[in-house]
Amino acid sequence: MSSVGSPLLRVDGQQKVTGEATYTMDHHTADPLHGWLVQSTVAKGRVTAVHADRALEHGGVVSVIDHTNAPRLADTDDLELAVLQGDRVRFRGQVVACVLAETPEAARHGAELVRVEYDEEAADVAFREAAATLRPDELDPDNDADTMQGDVEAALADAAHVVDQTYRTPFEHNNPMEPHATLAHWHGDPDSDEGHVLTVCTSTQSVHGVAASLARILGIDAGKIRVVASYVGGGFGSKGLPHCHDAVAVLAARTTGGRPVKLAVTRQQMFALTGYRTATIQRVRLGADQDGRLTAIDHRSLEQTSTSKQFVEESALVTRSMYAAGSRRTSHRVALLDVAVPSWMRAPGEMPGAYALESAMDELAVVLGIDPVELRIRNDTQTDPESGKPFSSRRLVECLRLGAERFGWSRRDARPGASRDGDWLVGLGMAAASYPANVFPGNRATVRALEPGRFVVEIGAVDIGTGAWTVLGQIAAAALGAEPDDVEMRIGDTSYPKASVAGGSSGTASWGTAITSAVAAFRKEHGDDPHPGDETTADAERSSDLEHYATHSYGAHFVEARVHRLTGEVRVPRMLGVFSAGRVVNPVTARSQFIGAMTMGLSAALLEESWRDPRYGHVVTQDLATYHVAAHADVRDLEAVWLDEDDFRVTPMGARGIGEIGIVGSPAAVANAVHHATGIRIRDLPITPDKLLARFDG
Repeated sequence: MSSVGSPLLRVDGQQKVTGEATYTMDHHTADPLHGWLVQSTVAKGRVTAVHADRALEHGGVVSVIDHTNAPRLADTDDLELAVLQGDRVRFRGQVVACVLAETPEAARHGAELVRVEYDEEAADVAFREAAATLRPDELDPDNDADTMQGDVEAALADAAHVVDQTYRTPFEHNNPMEPHATLAHWHGDPDSDEGHVLTVCTSTQSVHGVAASLARILGIDAGKIRVVASYVGGGFGSKGLPHCHDAVAVLAARTTGGRPVKLAVTRQQMFALTGYRTATIQRVRLGADQDGRLTAIDHRSLEQTSTSKQFVEESALVTRSMYAAGSRRTSHRVALLDVAVPSWMRAPGEMPGAYALESAMDELAVVLGIDPVELRIRNDTQTDPESGKPFSSRRLVECLRLGAERFGWSRRDARPGASRDGDWLVGLGMAAASYPANVFPGNRATVRALEPGRFVVEIGAVDIGTGAWTVLGQIAAAALGAEPDDVEMRIGDTSYPKASVAGGSSGTASWGTAITSAVAAFRKEHGDDPHPGDETTADAERSSDLEHYATHSYGAHFVEARVHRLTGEVRVPRMLGVFSAGRVVNPVTARSQFIGAMTMGLSAALLEESWRDPRYGHVVTQDLATYHVAAHADVRDLEAVWLDEDDFRVTPMGARGIGEIGIVGSPAAVANAVHHATGIRIRDLPITPDKLLARFDG
């Protein structure tokens, strides 16, 4: 019987709960030095002097590295990684020095003793609607910033009903449980012909991505760099790309005469150095006929990026394929600010974009007097509105109907504010969800026979806590016709074949495809009775159908919200997500992914918000005491279910990605439930008591 679809427990579970799992800072290495980062206290300008005398006099401090004495990089085009290469300061919190000491405590105190002088310049750090005028494709020629089909303005003018509203989402920070950290050790000459000369243990979502980036900035072959990520304590996208601390650790280790360097980014430092989700301002206009069928969709998103390095939160992308309409337009504009570099955060683009679109759909349902579920069903399509391709599978309507049935949607009173339980106003809301079924290229795997019936499978994938170790073993076992216990998975190391990033809900699909391809090649080369030591390495063979179909996963979120009429407090006692994501390889790990993403959606809807000081450019809420995330008291009854299906057009396992579909749409479902409870429409997240109290009529 195939192990794919079986609810196997995590193979790394025991190591994690007993504390045996080796995270980056747990790696034992002989005689390491410890690094501590010194950050700029101005948002723009130049460093004119670094006074390190007092730090160097402190016991245990070995050296202070700054732009005047740091090793030079071969490539400085990536300004986020080109750290300590010049005196220019581009955002507050930028690394301007690194203290190396015998202990973390000495390094930290030494960093406090370093005094930096600046020639400060006026900085632009406030995100304003009027400043977001730059087309993203002026920054990246491959980025399609705008799309247009039909005459949107004419269609809106002719529409029987129009919704025209602006929605805002705040700055958010990823905050995985394990902060970013790196251990770097040079043990050879980069100019020699020997193998690995640099070993880097780091908390990352892509060991091969880190190796490639470091090789580029160092000017050495990637084969000379070994990157290891044995265990990673979450990432949510923030560890999908290397950040400046990786470069600092590698540069610092170059100065130590062969001693390794351990460097951990503190929770507070993460708010400036490891990425975040930018704020968005999104105007959505929907035109519909009397029956509720969309005739026009216009979604315009304004965001901010950094002068150091451009990243665009493409919030209108989800609208391009979600609903059909004769006339459609999407656009993105950005503001260049003197701030830290934004980056990936779970469902970048789709999460804030779906909040705006699905909130607008709810408003349209109210205007039309049509049930929100029915409105979405009427606007379903089996052909991708953007590309014209048929979907490999689109069972959104089934998700909507099953969710409505399981949630008791038919008992919902359509009138906002009609249901009460004492001082609590009770409402039900819903939203639809979509996320691309990504299968990334460039993956390969190795299969090797051990004793009869036992195998080793190697691929440079990373398990960031999602269960990849377990799920990939199931896929390999099913392909080999073996039991999962007879397959040893080896991942998290560039010594293994190349693998793409653990991001974009692509891991299982991309790596699993490589594994099944490698097993097929192994069987072809060695037959069904291989000898111990027989080995095959093969590239992933992607499905040819991917070119002919639009591939997405879908979902429907249902939420009950309770709002206290005197305090404005919001409680969410029930959330249900129904998902269509192809074949679920492991129900245990899949459920964790779904409800984890739903929890993040709940957190985004009610709590999460980073505040940047408009005068000085730093994030004020740079800890978990002031940046609020959902805790046990906030997360009540979460239920995630999925349709029984296969999608072999996407992967040979029939699976699609599941990591992000749970957060897409869930904030909108919460907001729509709050509106149904109170009659108050909050269009800027998070929905906090003060916003509701300001609009209560008593």
